[in-house]
Amino acid sequence: MESTYFRRGFGLKKQIEPLVEAEYHSAVVDRIRAHGYVQRFGEGADRITIRLAEEFGFCYGVDRAVDYAYQTRVQFPDRRIFLVGEIIHNPHVNRRLQEMGIVFLYPGRDGEFDFSRIEADDVVIMPAFGVTLGDFERLKQLGCVLVDTTCGSVLNVWKRVEQYSRDGFTSLIHGKYYHEETRATASQAFKHAGGQYLVVREMAEARRVMDYIEAQPGAMTRAEFLEHFCEKTSPGFDPDLHLGHIGVANQTTMLSGESLAIAAEVGRSLERRYGGEPGFRLEDRFRSFDTICSATQERQDAVVQLMQDPGGAPDVMLVIGGYNSSNTNHLAVLSAEHTVTYHIADATCIDPDAGTIRFKPNGSAFDAVEIEAEDWLPVRWRWG
Repeated sequence: MESTYFRRGFGLKKQIEPLVEAEYHSAVVDRIRAHGYVQRFGEGADRITIRLAEEFGFCYGVDRAVDYAYQTRVQFPDRRIFLVGEIIHNPHVNRRLQEMGIVFLYPGRDGEFDFSRIEADDVVIMPAFGVTLGDFERLKQLGCVLVDTTCGSVLNVWKRVEQYSRDGFTSLIHGKYYHEETRATASQAFKHAGGQYLVVREMAEARRVMDYIEAQPGAMTRAEFLEHFCEKTSPGFDPDLHLGHIGVANQTTMLSGESLAIAAEVGRSLERRYGGEPGFRLEDRFRSFDTICSATQERQDAVVQLMQDPGGAPDVMLVIGGYNSSNTNHLAVLSAEHTVTYHIADATCIDPDAGTIRFKPNGSAFDAVEIEAEDWLPVRWRWG
């Protein structure tokens, strides 16, 4: 009987490695790395220095997901292959998979996927972000071949959320409620009866939750709370019942410092609210684990290091990656705190002949319209 679930590839890594190497590795990047992450081009007034963050490019989880997608195409050359969403938020990678005949499935306005086209003989790839518990069960029932590329760091967060649910704790998730990873993570609360979750985008939104917990002057009423968080909470969520025991988790690509700060503040808020009760122990009402993935943290740290270089921050910073990539967006926001920063999708955004650059405004929504800038390089570097 044919196996229908694969999580460790198909043993074809050596076969697809030359293709992946050719498509996703850069000789220029290798050259800059070989020179201590700094390379100088030109002479005199035309000289330009390019510095590369010391953590750059695909992380292990992304490498693995892309690798498995390529292996899947080789393993099933004659089958229809579907991908739930995007393998990662990188336009070049997703374009190449489409060129290989992999069909992308996108959610509707309600966030739900339509799997009606999928038949038992088809192959379905689950992305690095994972899929919701409900979507996974629906796919299993179809009997199709499932290739699971969910990142190990994401699985680690799922484990925490499931534990919170099992022990009667509401999962407060620092993330973007509409993001595929956050939706998949939140769904893990449903592995146990009565599981609940609440998603907050940033510290300001987390403080609104804390004000409600502590019944602070000016806090939202119950009706206001439910209206504000209507898309960000589990069905049947009741703030008067479900905010007494909280476990903090996060989307793995959020800003680490903010996630840690939110967790610390939530713990203090619960202590202020319940600390006067007999026998109070904070660990009975609050749990938290740092589940920012190591690769995300390393890239954020590398950007900070680059900006704090003794020689000064770069005159211009380019952050390259998908506009709907949470990780890339956060790197752009971090960089913009120190220098002029352009978040571009790929090299085609730069027109050396016209001297222009197309980019996504830092901090804007993932579907923001690109804008164009002229003379974006310092005067001495402009195209001749």
